[in-house]
Amino acid sequence: MNIDVLCVGHASYDFVFSVDHHPTADEKIVAQNFLGCGGGPAANAAVTAAKLNFKTAFAGYLGQDIYGENHYQEFLNYSVNTDLIIHGSSPTPLSTIIVKPNGNRALINYKGNTRTLSAGDIDFSSVTTKVVLFDGHEPHISLPLLKRLKQQGIPTILDAGSVHEGTLALMNEVDYLVCSEKFAVQFAGDEVTALSRLAQVSKVVVITLGERGLIWQRGQDAGNLPAFKINAIDTTGAGDAFHGAFAAAVASDLNWFQILRFASAAGALCCTKIGARTGLPSKLEHQTLFEDSL
Repeated sequence: MNIDVLCVGHASYDFVFSVDHHPTADEKIVAQNFLGCGGGPAANAAVTAAKLNFKTAFAGYLGQDIYGENHYQEFLNYSVNTDLIIHGSSPTPLSTIIVKPNGNRALINYKGNTRTLSAGDIDFSSVTTKVVLFDGHEPHISLPLLKRLKQQGIPTILDAGSVHEGTLALMNEVDYLVCSEKFAVQFAGDEVTALSRLAQVSKVVVITLGERGLIWQRGQDAGNLPAFKINAIDTTGAGDAFHGAFAAAVASDLNWFQILRFASAAGALCCTKIGARTGLPSKLEHQTLFEDSL
């Protein structure tokens, strides 16, 4: 397997409801729109890179149920390599996402008895890749792979969406620690303190801040980047799109500021449509926004 971007981690199936307000206790409301599609941080990142015309693979778990079958077919439709997917009898993780008109959302996740994969469940020995993105949700297969990638000098990225066992295990090992605002607040109380502390354990740190853009530190250099001005419809998946495009940009050997803009453009465009998977930008959409920003 010879690819540009390998994404390792979580795949789910999303149910997205668009509502005019979040329901209160015992309230019954009617959704204006509904969408069912594949989701999950690493899965969405893999599709993002594939839509941007990069050779991409996803490594993780899907259940042998209708949701796993539908998600698997989506991977095939987007030309994401599926050879590293484990299929099992445990259910495919599900997410219900409730989206308000201003783009804010609430999420309900369900994994049932589905457990993380064990070390050795996936054989990566045949994989040749330019960069690997982890989301921390499959730490047992990720840590041995990280060790081998370090020896080979292949760049690694962590999508640190929140503080949990997996992100804490991987954050000190990757080349690029790309965190959400939620992770930063959980880790250190605020993003400024988090950036300073995280820069002590990772060579490159990025903290995404939604409509406030992002802050970063790279060695002794630090800075910020404003967000693209867009009309946000649904912020679901924006971080996943950012990470997938970030990995693709690293694989392309873009310079540092181009990497940040390349990723930011993908994250911004994802917010302009309902649903994470359907919001992931096409190459033409992304190229237009990215090149206009240079």
